[in-house]
Amino acid sequence: MLNVGAGAGSYEPTDRHVLAVEPSPAMRARRPASAVPAIDATAEDVPFDDDAVDAVTALFTLHQWRDLPRGLSEMRRVSRGPVVVLTLDACRLDDFWLSRYWPERLDVARDRFPDIEEVRAGLGAESTVEAVPIPLDCTDGFVEAFYGHPEALLDPDVRAAQSLWQRLDPVVLDRGLAALSDDLDSGRWDEEYGHLRSRPTFTGPLCIVSIDR
Repeated sequence: MLNVGAGAGSYEPTDRHVLAVEPSPAMRARRPASAVPAIDATAEDVPFDDDAVDAVTALFTLHQWRDLPRGLSEMRRVSRGPVVVLTLDACRLDDFWLSRYWPERLDVARDRFPDIEEVRAGLGAESTVEAVPIPLDCTDGFVEAFYGHPEALLDPDVRAAQSLWQRLDPVVLDRGLAALSDDLDSGRWDEEYGHLRSRPTFTGPLCIVSIDR
């Protein structure tokens, strides 16, 4: 399988033969010794022949691409099997309590993440969309993974691994942090959202768009 926009390899399986494409030198350098070295290339110009691999994935990377239709077309070209994309459906971001403290997040995300119908158009009319439930004990560092652990977002080390915060105005960021901290201290957050602390999964904007070939 080929992983396009592979980054540090966080989502790559260990029970498959994996090839990886990643244009960022910094991200390639962060790949662990156990991961395959990533090829220096972009999603828009994948250096493989037609039907060269059994499957292609693009996981949390579409918002980094310069040309979405071309990148998706390249994924279809080189795969003789499934094409799987993991992304966020920006239209569902408002389902998450975070928008109460940072409503500006919606505009930031909608500017970055492509519309799901654009992704489907790039993969083909027969593509499907499936919401991905996030487990309460999710160890990944994306924002929604902390749906039941709001205190974690007050930690600057946690936020440092999430690109959202660097895109917010510092005044907006600090205002939201203060409001969240106050609501946690007063118990207001738990009054409204405390059920999430024991909810096994949360189904929000995370989704898979895929096509079988």
